Amino acid sequence: MTAPLIAVDDLTIDYGRQPAACHRAVDGVSFDIRLGEVLGLAGESGSGKSTVAYALLARRRPGSRVVSGRILFEGEDILPLPERQVRLLRGGRIGFVPQNPATSLTPSMPVGRQIVETIEIHGVARGAAARRLAEDLLVRVHLPEPQALARRYPHQLSGGQQQRVLIAMALACRPRLLVLDEPTTGLDVTTQAQILTLLADIRAEFATAMLYVSHDLAALGRLADRIAVMKDGRLVEIGPTASIVGSPRQPYTRVLLAALPDLDRPPAGVADDAAKRNGGEGKPLLEVDGLVAAYRGEGLSAIWRRPPPTVRDVSFSIRRGETFALIGESGSGKSTIARAILGLTPDRRGGVRFDGRDLPADARRWQGEWRRRIQIVFQNPDASLNPRHSVAAILGRPLERFFGLRGRDRRLRAAELLESVRLDPAFLDRRPDQLSGGQRQRVAIARALAAEPEVLICDEVLSALDVSVQAEILALLRTLQAERHLTYLFISHDLAVVRWFAQSVGVLHRGEFCALGPVEEVFSPPHHPYTARLLAAVPRIPAPDDNAGRPAKAWFGEPARASSTV
Repeated sequence: MTAPLIAVDDLTIDYGRQPAACHRAVDGVSFDIRLGEVLGLAGESGSGKSTVAYALLARRRPGSRVVSGRILFEGEDILPLPERQVRLLRGGRIGFVPQNPATSLTPSMPVGRQIVETIEIHGVARGAAARRLAEDLLVRVHLPEPQALARRYPHQLSGGQQQRVLIAMALACRPRLLVLDEPTTGLDVTTQAQILTLLADIRAEFATAMLYVSHDLAALGRLADRIAVMKDGRLVEIGPTASIVGSPRQPYTRVLLAALPDLDRPPAGVADDAAKRNGGEGKPLLEVDGLVAAYRGEGLSAIWRRPPPTVRDVSFSIRRGETFALIGESGSGKSTIARAILGLTPDRRGGVRFDGRDLPADARRWQGEWRRRIQIVFQNPDASLNPRHSVAAILGRPLERFFGLRGRDRRLRAAELLESVRLDPAFLDRRPDQLSGGQRQRVAIARALAAEPEVLICDEVLSALDVSVQAEILALLRTLQAERHLTYLFISHDLAVVRWFAQSVGVLHRGEFCALGPVEEVFSPPHHPYTARLLAAVPRIPAPDDNAGRPAKAWFGEPARASSTV
């Protein structure tokens, strides 16, 4: 057996300078990766997996310190290396693909120039040769028209294209090890499948070793040879993918697997009950008729340039108490429909009726009662919650605006709202940065509930969360719907979640419905090729201890090879 390319030996990392206030983020972790091997590192937020990933890059997060251990890369301990040598190693022999391309790429520089800069910094090539190499890398990551794409800025690319650019940058110096930190989180199922296929191709072509960090065991199962599971800074289980997913030894691994949404069974906490199948009641509460709307970008050009329609002739209705889902790939028009309903796309055409009354296209003309009765929960609570305000202030604003509550009455009602989303009222005095991702999303839901709405628009509310937290939020939404008789417009790219959570669904493709109706009729079997393609890209997970010994490929399927324009 060949020697490991990289070996982590008894790594222990603390956060905090004072011993009494130290938090042990990584506790005695050991593993190795061989050339051409993919090791998946799984766990929830706070498990220590990203701290381990940064350590493999010889990077220390602010406030962290290595207490003990070694990281041997090609036989050399990289932890004590001086910064000059570390910079040559990082981006050279060790490549890194971060989680969020939107914040990792420089917004003011064309993407081609960013790749060229990486090539030149490491002395691989210069000038025209570096530009040719950058274009070749864009071709290798399956991006069309590399010369034209190299001149674009990050905001002009889709999420999938941005992620491919980051992978191209990481490959610029032919690294022997790639560290991938949640590279598919937040991507739709077909884009995720394409990125996983690309990574598999890279491994086959370059024999690149990879550490693939993710909370999603389904994504890891498609690519990893072995999976290591972390909990509270410790490595609780490690082994071949088929063993970890098919017959996990540890209860924690089984919990992670049970929380995964799957087309064949509901996620934990979301039962497949008859009430869910019965849907809403009575006449439609929200009706959309012949909607035409466009996504207007940011910047000066967006002020005078009329964008082409993103959504074309979309019609649907939602009955009181029903959950209607909008699904589709990134750029299909899901969020544009939500903005149009809320009056945030003033140039929309077509009708939107709420409780039998027409809603103006411009929200500034809405009556106050309409604003109260239709609320939205956004995808990313980090962006939607004011980081400077306490939870009490965040919840207090709608309570004061809609109901005139002040002082003690407002605080008591805010505490009740926290309890309704299963949070301790003691959180009222905390700021968003003092909460976990799941707790922040619960606060965002509580803020929407403060207005006592009848319709709640949930715009990708799960995509930024761990799978176990996703299951908790889904169960919470189901409970709140039953308690408050809420009507949901549920926007998602996760078909497995929609399969068990919604009664009706509209499948969007390039701004138009290609399928519309009850979930069972749309999914089983799919009548449109696009719906079939989306369903084929969804990972399928076996129940723990089922099908033990079968190859992982048979469980997870092959990553779909779809268009590279995403």
